[in-house]
Amino acid sequence: MMTQTNGLGRFEIALLVGTRKGGFVLSGGAERKHWELSEVHCRGGDVYHIAYDGRNGSTVYSAVNYTIWGAEIHISHDLGETWTTAETPPKFTDRDGKTLNKIWHVEPGRASEPDVLYAGADPASLFMSDDGGMNWQEIRSVADHPTSKHWFPGMGGLCLHSMALDELNPARMWVGISAAGVYGTSDGGESWKPLNKECAPTSFLMSDDGGKVWIDITDGLPSRFGLALGLHPHDPNRLYVLPEDNAIADDEVGGEFRIVSGNKFRVFRSRNGGGDGEALTNGLPQKNAYLHSMREGMATDNLDPCGVYVGTTNGQIFYSRDEGDIWELLIDNLPPINSVEVAQF
Repeated sequence: MMTQTNGLGRFEIALLVGTRKGGFVLSGGAERKHWELSEVHCRGGDVYHIAYDGRNGSTVYSAVNYTIWGAEIHISHDLGETWTTAETPPKFTDRDGKTLNKIWHVEPGRASEPDVLYAGADPASLFMSDDGGMNWQEIRSVADHPTSKHWFPGMGGLCLHSMALDELNPARMWVGISAAGVYGTSDGGESWKPLNKECAPTSFLMSDDGGKVWIDITDGLPSRFGLALGLHPHDPNRLYVLPEDNAIADDEVGGEFRIVSGNKFRVFRSRNGGGDGEALTNGLPQKNAYLHSMREGMATDNLDPCGVYVGTTNGQIFYSRDEGDIWELLIDNLPPINSVEVAQF
């Protein structure tokens, strides 16, 4: 059930949805049956990602890309009610005219560093803020890596799109770059090491040693390609993926035909770290489903049983309240969805 509201009120869970025309907040209770849709935030901006800061139960950060004004970071301390724009957004200085095209991802820092945030951008670069997102500076060791002269863009550009922090070791961090692969640091960003050993260009892969060795977990899936992936909050061996067709094809048109495999919207669940693939279809369209989900289009919540949420570039969000067994359409007719993230408070 959907209603529309101008404010969040008192809720227990929210979905932060980035779209090509702005950001939205869908808020509801722990039963996840009734949702309220906010007004559009960051109107007209191509919102690549809205990040929830679990260190502060009401703060979110939005990576907003405007055609005219450029790339910005917007900050809200009341879950989207009001917004502030970063005073010094991510940008290049002393880079001989190098221009930042887009901000892809915002990552809150560790619990031990309450004011630190990271942002990934296009062209591939990493930025950090140590004052809660108001001012940003580049971590130049990423873009200056000796291998960077060999990097080349994927379909979305040459972008640093993902990152993961080691919560126990503040010196360790990993970033994902399209199309350069995974890089890791163990010295707080002073240096970076490529971690792409035995990585096929199109595969679902898993590493259990910090990226030193990657294991192909594609068996049982209808395709070797897909962007959206979600992890179970309580079981590290359980994960969800959305396979899509034609990441690479013999003809140049086929290579851009990124649609769910077989025109069937099937989320695949593994219970053993990727060694199998169980197709989840109950409630999902299984005919003429010309649908696509972006890299940050899938999310899971922390409830029991956990909820799984998938947004599409057709403006739909499908969700399951029972770990993927049964699916429902949560909302339709949003602008094309770039990202879905869960906030719980």
